Amino acid sequence: MRFYSPPRRKPTIVIVALIDIMTVLLIFFAVATTFKKTHPILKIELPQAGSGEQASTHQPLLISITPPPNEKIYINGQEIPMPQLESRLKEERKKNPELGIALQSDRKASFGLVVRVMDIARKAGYEQLPAFIDQEKSPSAAP
Repeated sequence: MRFYSPPRRKPTIVIVALIDIMTVLLIFFAVATTFKKTHPILKIELPQAGSGEQASTHQPLLISITPPPNEKIYINGQEIPMPQLESRLKEERKKNPELGIALQSDRKASFGLVVRVMDIARKAGYEQLPAFIDQEKSPSAAP
């Protein structure tokens, strides 16, 4: 005896429903991550002192010396003749007494010119004159 069995349908996946579910999940995770707040791992309280000095937030006056044959002196990118250098440095010192200076010189610039600029800076009242250097070679590797 044969029993009646209805014909089997192929199982199908409804893509529209999957797209809807994935869209809802994507929106949920996007919203959930934007509200996530990060908390600091360490909470540090810095000590207070009454005798500390305020750090200078001013950029230093940059004195640049170009290489020969046209050795020129620049202050913050503006060319200045050697005779006017001292008066310009004194003028800048009067405007802001806390302003520092820094020296940037090409390695081929004459040592005499660098020393003269340093001397003029000291006469203008600048005690410290840091210099920018290129640390591509160690001093022991110099020829």
